[in-house]
Parts: sequence; C-alpha cells; structure tokens
Amino acid sequence: MTPALLVKDLDYSYPDGHRALGGIDLRVEPGERVAVLGPNGAGKTTLVLHLNGVLSGGGGHVEVAGLAVRRRSLPEIRRRVGVVFQDPDDQLFMPTVAEDVAFGPRNFGVPEAELDQRVARALEAVGMAAHADRSPMHLSFGQRRRAALATVLACDPEILVLDEPSSNLEPVARRELAELLLSLGRTMLMVTHDLPFALQLCPRSVLVDDGVVVADGPTRELLADAGLLAAHRLELPWGFRLD
Repeated sequence: MTPALLVKDLDYSYPDGHRALGGIDLRVEPGERVAVLGPNGAGKTTLVLHLNGVLSGGGGHVEVAGLAVRRRSLPEIRRRVGVVFQDPDDQLFMPTVAEDVAFGPRNFGVPEAELDQRVARALEAVGMAAHADRSPMHLSFGQRRRAALATVLACDPEILVLDEPSSNLEPVARRELAELLLSLGRTMLMVTHDLPFALQLCPRSVLVDDGVVVADGPTRELLADAGLLAAHRLELPWGFRLD
C-alpha cells in the first residue's frame, strides 16, 4: 500500500546555519493518527512546514500518497495536506467565518455551485454552522480554532497536520476538540507538547529531538518510559496515570 506520507532522510538548515533537521525518516499509513512529540527547538515545526512545501531546499525526499513534494506539484500537495497552525489568527483574515472557509477551496478551483455546500459541510463538521456570518474577531479562542479547522476541511485534504491543537484551550474546549478530531476519520499528524492529548488521539507517537527521530512506537509505551521522556525534556502532568 502506498503510504499517506513518506519522509526519507530529510535534512534542512536555516540561512543562519542552524541545522533544524538532521535526516528525518517517517512513514505514515492511510488512516493512521500519529503524534510528533519533542521539546522546543527539536525540529517539529520545521518538519511540518516541509509537508506541503512551505519550506524546501534541503536534502532528502517527501511524498504525499506517492506524489513527490516539488515546486510543480505544490498546488496538488497543498490540496492533499491541510495544515492547521497553532495560532488560528494565522488562517482567519476574511470579514466572516464563511468567507474564510470558502477561501481555500475557491483558490483550488472548486466551482461556485459546489462552494456553498463545501462551506456548509465543513462548518457543520466542526459545530460552527451557527457562526457562519460572524466575524472571526468576535469568536472565542476555541471557536476560532474550530473555524481554522473548517477552513482546512473545506479543501477535503487527505492528511490533516495540526500544530499544537490543544494549546491555550480551556478543559471543555479541549475535550470537544478531541472528540471532533476523533470523529473525522482522517490520516492525522499532530505536533504537540500535550502528552495526555497525544495519548487520547494518537495510537502511535514519534519523538523528535535535535532534528532526528529518537523513538517511534505506541504512544502509551513511549509515555511509560520515564527515562526517555526525561532525556528529551518531556514529562507528564503531575499526578497523571497511564493505567
């Protein structure tokens, strides 16, 4: 079976000479939900930005469902890989929520006759249909995060990539987001420092540090390895139990 995502020996250095990725290998099968864990500065966001061609020019190879990430393939890659950034305000800039959700599919060439249906389905999926005509600036942070997710879902991507999706959410909004993401049934790559959230959503986790994969396995097993977590500046919340 062709993997949903294949990363081979991905290497990247920033213009200042900092080597952010030092040979990342990663394979994600269709339908898998995989958490990418690691301390600040480990290279997680740099990895994510290579998956739809925001960053390029280093060494290695990235494929999405068999299609190599290259300049000429970027429109199709960006249709297949939907990235939800940590700050929803990076994705919400139109006067209304509905216009924000329509922006992506319209630019991918979705016919106007189909566009309204795409927008309605995406907003319904994230529980934001009643807010279609509101300004994103007047929404709560949790609502803006749902709206940002809708902007990606409207493009019907094969892979969802989420950067710190649970950050700054109150407990109820965090639980609701987890339930929503589990209901989508999409291949998912989730960058997070929230280890319990990773355990709740992703059966598999990849631990990245200093630009390389240092562990890859069942999330519960990785989180049970206190020595591994300590060595890479990660820890579970005080009192959290894995059993």
